[in-house]
Parts: sequence; C-alpha cells; structure tokens
Amino acid sequence: MKPGISLIAVGHASSLFLAITFALCVGFDLLFPAHAMYEAWQKLLPGFEWLSWQSFFLGLLESYGYGWYFALVWVPIYNVFAVRWAAGKKTGQE
Repeated sequence: MKPGISLIAVGHASSLFLAITFALCVGFDLLFPAHAMYEAWQKLLPGFEWLSWQSFFLGLLESYGYGWYFALVWVPIYNVFAVRWAAGKKTGQE
C-alpha cells in the first residue's frame, strides 16, 4: 500500500470545513452582534465587507480557496515525510 494521502480529498475536506465555519461565524455575528468577529474576517478576506449577499459569497469563496491553499502546501509535505518514514521502516531505520 502506498503511503500518503489524497490531495483531492484533503483539498475538498479542508475547503468545505473553512467555508462552513465562515458561514457559521457570520450567523453567530448576526445572532450576537456584541461578540461579532466580522472585523477579523475583513482583515483575512480581501474585499469582504459587513454585510451584503455579494460580500458573503465572496467570503465563502475565499474561505474555500484558503482550504485549497492549505491542502496544496500541506499534503505534499506530509506525503514526502510519509514516504521517507515508510522507506526507513522497511530498512529497519526509524
């Protein structure tokens, strides 16, 4: 069995996680404006403004994109270490 993880699976999973988290945070901000975090979103998501439908969907899209950025950087690094560790295990080196 080949060591490593799927870039596609991690990309979609992390992107959906961040998009869902963004949507939940916007909902939280609307329900509890005294504890709103929208100022953080404005700093992290270029073009995001509080709050319009266009801005919400832009934030959702950018959150999804950040998930893919994470996957594109993290998965290859993980897979390199997984292959090296598996090769070391086969030769008796750990």
